[in-house]
Amino acid sequence: MPDFAKMRDNIRFSVTGEGLRIDLLETEQGMFFIAGSPNPTGIGERLLEVLGAELAKMPNTIVIEGHTDARPFRKSDPMSGYSNWELSADRANAARRLLHSYGVRPSQVVEVRGFADQRLLNAADPNDARNRRVSVVVMFLITDGQPQ
Repeated sequence: MPDFAKMRDNIRFSVTGEGLRIDLLETEQGMFFIAGSPNPTGIGERLLEVLGAELAKMPNTIVIEGHTDARPFRKSDPMSGYSNWELSADRANAARRLLHSYGVRPSQVVEVRGFADQRLLNAADPNDARNRRVSVVVMFLITDGQPQ
């Protein structure tokens, strides 16, 4: 993927108790999603295309999460209108739709989560752009009661 050099600092892989977590960390300008929008950028769509093709080859189930920073969404009141809760869930669902269009089976995605600013990557700076992210969790396979 020729554009990977531009984005490699914004993709983080980690192994958690659930499985392999792939975090797509945003920049201030919006690398993977248009700033303030659930619509992916061209780079974001291309990355999800490559990721979807690879995930489709696997038997693992997938969880997709959306996260935001702590900045209020366009001065929205959390009691009404569009807020970080909707944005985080909408981005996770946009990623899900793209992954499906690039080969991920509907049965592979077992959960879509929107966390708004409740699980900050950088709690020391709640407004850090890296807190805005979509995470794809490739769940461990459980064989004989053991994660694989």
